[in-house]
Amino acid sequence: MNTLTRWHKPELTVWPTMGRLFGLRDELDRLFDGGGDWPSVTQFLSGWNPALDLYQDKDNVYMKAELPGMKKEDIDVSLHDGVLSISGERKGEEKFKDAETYRSERFVGRFHRSITLPTPVKADQVKAHYKDGILTITMPKSEEAKTKQIEIKVS
Repeated sequence: MNTLTRWHKPELTVWPTMGRLFGLRDELDRLFDGGGDWPSVTQFLSGWNPALDLYQDKDNVYMKAELPGMKKEDIDVSLHDGVLSISGERKGEEKFKDAETYRSERFVGRFHRSITLPTPVKADQVKAHYKDGILTITMPKSEEAKTKQIEIKVS
């Protein structure tokens, strides 16, 4: 007598190392597709970009960027059409010029970051402050961008 059996996908036996290889392939695919938490390939190959935080409260948008070892004269900040840009150059130290380097992890050279702001700001009231390697930019929100409370009337 013939019995009917539902089809099941055959299970493949994968060696433990193959699983890691497939995981690596997935991560590389994400890297080159620009997905995930990876930086873009051009960002990765072009040098360094300072880490930054962008946040807001009811009145202001704030940006803090880590720029250790830089002078304020070497940093440029601009705001155009809702995009905040910071750029500059961190210079290398001359005292290591003739020394043999065993490890070099600090980036030097030019950088440029542009961040689209989440809401319109008053460009003429933006303030930038630089202390202890941290650049803080305070941008007051424009009046139309602020949340307005609407009173509900009962009839």
